[in-house]
Amino acid sequence: MNTLGEVFRVSICGESHGEALVATIDGVPAGLAVDHEQLRAAMLRRQGEGRFVTTRREPDEVVFVAGVYQGHTTGAPIALLIKNRDARSEDYTQLMHHPRPGHADMVASVRYKGFNDPRGGGAYSGRLTAAMVAAGTIAKLVLAPAELHAELIQVGPSTRRAEWDALLATTATRGDSLGGIVALRGNGLPIGIGEPPFDGVEPLLAKALMAIPGARGVEFGDGFASASMLGSAHNDPYLDGQGHTATNHAGGANGGLTNGNELTLRVAFKPTPSIARPQETFHLSQKRMETLRIGGRHDVCFALRTPVIVESYAAIALADLLLRSKALL
Repeated sequence: MNTLGEVFRVSICGESHGEALVATIDGVPAGLAVDHEQLRAAMLRRQGEGRFVTTRREPDEVVFVAGVYQGHTTGAPIALLIKNRDARSEDYTQLMHHPRPGHADMVASVRYKGFNDPRGGGAYSGRLTAAMVAAGTIAKLVLAPAELHAELIQVGPSTRRAEWDALLATTATRGDSLGGIVALRGNGLPIGIGEPPFDGVEPLLAKALMAIPGARGVEFGDGFASASMLGSAHNDPYLDGQGHTATNHAGGANGGLTNGNELTLRVAFKPTPSIARPQETFHLSQKRMETLRIGGRHDVCFALRTPVIVESYAAIALADLLLRSKALL
């Protein structure tokens, strides 16, 4: 499905090399002030900067087609559009019959009997996150005064920022790529947000964040390290009647509900699958194995551009849960 949320619902469509990306947002309260500078800043964060991200440079101008009037949300559904202006489909001519290892090319071709748009990954491309980042800026207005902040904390095997440039440069020289880990912190969320069991705050956030192209894992609080801890070490002792705790191993949620402490989670991203090194693939029309060399414009580490994407997907999921909880009051 192309829709995330039940009360605050975001639907997206488009392809990497199609005419445009489109998002519709239902359930937006009326009267929210849309900050176009904040929106532009978010779109620029998603593009990234420096020599280790793609040289595809889209202007990413967000056009509100409906639902925003005189700078404020109207309460009607919002429709927004982002034109694709810097696609180079010729880079993918040789790839039409060569599914790229690590991409959705093969499975999409089988599922849709070859009618899928394969250019730049089509509907499976990270390009579609541009529409989600735009929608995420609206979700953040719903969440205010609560705030979300995400940052890259690991590139490849390294957690030391001083090492990243050299590591990325060496990897690029070898025609290879790297993954990374992004950490998200959320502050100001009230106690009790979540609809357990299946739409609890952790399950719904995990669902949303795993929908980011290239995401391979999500953990909350101490995450997988919790398995090695004693209960006496992992439990978070209470400090007062408001639910504040001395530690935050749980990551801000218990039983699928926010507990009033800082929400903490991490998202792991795989290495960019488009690499310059030769890889084996199957020629779909000629029915034979061939060696594939991928050209074009690709990130050495697309995780560099994902912090604002993580914020946006999380904001959409949390805005939905917040409005659902208010509907019960």
